[in-house]
Amino acid sequence: MSRRQFARIGAAALAIIVAFGPVRAETLADALAYGYEHSGVLEQNRALLRAADEDVASAVARLRPILNWSAQVTATGQPRAPGQDVFSNTVSLIAEVTLWDGGRGALQVEIQRESVLATRESLVQAEQQILQRIVQAYTEVRRTASFVDLRENNVRLITQELRAAQDRFDVGEVTRTDVALAEARLAAARSLLAAEQGNLARARAEFEAAVGRAPGNLAPVPPAPVRQTADEALAYAQRNHPAIRQAQHSVAAAELAVELASRASRPQVTLQGRVTALDDFADVSEQATLSVGGPIYQGGLLASQVRRAMAQRDAARAGLLVTAQSVGQNVASAWSFVEVARARSAALERQVQAASSAFDGIREEATLGARTTLDVLNAEQELLDARANLISAQVDETVASYGLLAALGLLTAQNLGLNVQIYDPVAYYSLVENAPAALSEQGRALDRVLQALGE
Repeated sequence: MSRRQFARIGAAALAIIVAFGPVRAETLADALAYGYEHSGVLEQNRALLRAADEDVASAVARLRPILNWSAQVTATGQPRAPGQDVFSNTVSLIAEVTLWDGGRGALQVEIQRESVLATRESLVQAEQQILQRIVQAYTEVRRTASFVDLRENNVRLITQELRAAQDRFDVGEVTRTDVALAEARLAAARSLLAAEQGNLARARAEFEAAVGRAPGNLAPVPPAPVRQTADEALAYAQRNHPAIRQAQHSVAAAELAVELASRASRPQVTLQGRVTALDDFADVSEQATLSVGGPIYQGGLLASQVRRAMAQRDAARAGLLVTAQSVGQNVASAWSFVEVARARSAALERQVQAASSAFDGIREEATLGARTTLDVLNAEQELLDARANLISAQVDETVASYGLLAALGLLTAQNLGLNVQIYDPVAYYSLVENAPAALSEQGRALDRVLQALGE
């Protein structure tokens, strides 16, 4: 082959490598994005939010006029007059509107709106739980896979030490005890390797359950950046955590419910119009009725309902306080976990370096006869433990950092900048908040939206 042909082949190979590149490792962002887009739990909570949106539409619709129709056919035993049929028919068109209800209808609308806002925050919490589970599953696969690699390497090293001990025994440098020690350590290493392989299988199963597909070649994950001090983090969470916001909207709805219950004794004014056609529209009558009425005495029911609403309001207020305390505790705990894991990782890095140097030295001394096989095995075990502890500490630091984001209410697809179509909780509400009729243009748009959601 000429030099020019070789150069052409090399250039073509380089072009292929550049075009396709090596197989890209799966990142945590990839797993989070996939889990976000394929989560059944998120779909369930989004549907519940749409149901809450429709509760607003229902409350708005109750404030509007109602139009009904009815048709009746009546058979008599004999004609009412000579030449008449024994059958008579009636067709009615009834319109009814509430002119005044003491403001109860408007309060119902406001209560449902607060419920929608609380449900939106519940959706954010569900999203955080899904993403946090994916983080934990991803890092656990990384942890257990690293442990399997360590155990496999440990088996190889002890196998080499066993061979070396056997060779030295053959020439009389060591006793049979050294060989037996190496054999025992090898059996233990193989047992621990099998256990770690089982842990890896379980971690992969959890990953598939959390993400929705099996893990690929997972890339390392650095800890999430933490740019706030402990006090700043606590203050931010108290203002913005979705659990606190949900509790605040629940309190607002409960306070409105007290006002609604207190207005139950107010009268209601309704206007009804009726057009009735008899005997194939031969006789048409019109009627308008203005009605005013309200409760006088219901056996203490209305007062009981007011007291019940007040108790529920008090419970909601207490729930807000408990939630705020829980969020504060979670932030402080998550912050301490990050600090401890960070310090532990730094210390274990130094331990690994020292244990590695010690192992190399002891192994070299053993080849010169200054160390026993047991010394080498102990040094190797200490190095293995240090590396395993470092891996766990690094994983714990990553998990703790994302746990801190969740404690702050920031573990969401939008805040993480995931490459996904972010679900807009306002879009559907904007279509239904005015309670559009089914045959209206907006109602047909809703049909298209629901059809797309069902696909």
